[in-house]
Amino acid sequence: MINITWLRRDLRLTDNTALNHALRSDNKVLVLFIFDTNILDELDEDDARITFIHQRLTGLDQQLHEVNSGLVVKSGDPIKIWQELISNFKISEVHFNRDYEPYATKRDDQVKQLLQQNNISTFPHKDQVIFEPHEVLKADNTPYTVYTPYKNKWLEHFNPKQLKAEENLKTDRFAAIDASLPTLEEIGFQKSSIAVKDYDLSVLSDYSQTRDIPSLNGTSNLSVHLRFGTVSIRKIVNQVYKVSPVFLSELIWREFFMQILFHFPRVVNENFRAKYNGIQWRNNEKEFERWCAGETGYPIVDAGMRELNKTGYMHNRVRMITASFLCKHLLIDWRWGEAYFAKKLLDFELSSNNGNWQWAAGTGCDAAPYFRVFNPTEQVKKFDKDFRYIQKWVPEFRELTYPAPMVDHKMARNRALETYKKGIAD
Repeated sequence: MINITWLRRDLRLTDNTALNHALRSDNKVLVLFIFDTNILDELDEDDARITFIHQRLTGLDQQLHEVNSGLVVKSGDPIKIWQELISNFKISEVHFNRDYEPYATKRDDQVKQLLQQNNISTFPHKDQVIFEPHEVLKADNTPYTVYTPYKNKWLEHFNPKQLKAEENLKTDRFAAIDASLPTLEEIGFQKSSIAVKDYDLSVLSDYSQTRDIPSLNGTSNLSVHLRFGTVSIRKIVNQVYKVSPVFLSELIWREFFMQILFHFPRVVNENFRAKYNGIQWRNNEKEFERWCAGETGYPIVDAGMRELNKTGYMHNRVRMITASFLCKHLLIDWRWGEAYFAKKLLDFELSSNNGNWQWAAGTGCDAAPYFRVFNPTEQVKKFDKDFRYIQKWVPEFRELTYPAPMVDHKMARNRALETYKKGIAD
């Protein structure tokens, strides 16, 4: 009999809750990863995230070889793959870490049902969050929809002594596996030219002063590593909660949006605030294409979009500016922008992407008021007054070849305010 640990968004062997529990029984442990074709079929063949995952899995496989085991990697529909595994192995227990996104919860319920029908014990675990969606609730057990009260309750519950990180692997408990990883090409992809940077927490001592300046290396590059679980959230929170309360607040935002998506899954396709459903978006496709390409004539917007297209990353301040420009200046539906970011961002996470786009559009929970319209020119004065960020990504911004602004700020702002007023139901 064996136990299986099914890796998904937790691509590490240390301080991995599901793996630690699987290793506690007398059974040998097999470590599994499934390239889920229900997700992969939507992606471009050079998607940088798949390259990163593959590289990470290669590293985990090497670690497991050092303890006379190996990583089992499959590609296909998870239900069919689990049916094969049930036929090929005598499985006692399956352990995995919970995922709170709508597709993932549905998939996991189906897998759990299949395993239980075959008398296999199934153990989901908390791992990618400090608090799960049902653990931080109002006094009446309903979810929070405003960030600050949620954060205050989160901090009330927070006890750093409970953040125990388990670093050691029991080296004799892994199953002897003779398996080779499929190549990127075998799963239908090719190596991307975009690389993922290591995270760096040394910036945190100045984080509150530097985080809004896009030309500085003032952010941690942590988000993609939390997205794929190459580091545990417990380890990170342990390292940051005393050093930077501002950074801890960003991590709490992550869990806030996760619980919003969990409790209100309709936000994937709908405005959180239904009263915004009447807004008449212009949705001009040519204007959208110019925004995507970074050719709007507003240098800070264009710099952000070009950085995104080239690197799979965009500075958080600039994400707000580009999103506001799309929704307010161009009156293009936030869902268009959200889908573009979902395709391009290395750190794409449905809950945060959705939450932040609805925040920018004014349609979300705890959103910026609809009448807040970022002035891109003023944003440059505040956050890139020496044009260092702009110069890097839009070197021609002072040349005659650089396009004039595609829309006048004052006109666009007034148009947005009128459109929102007409569209918002009382």
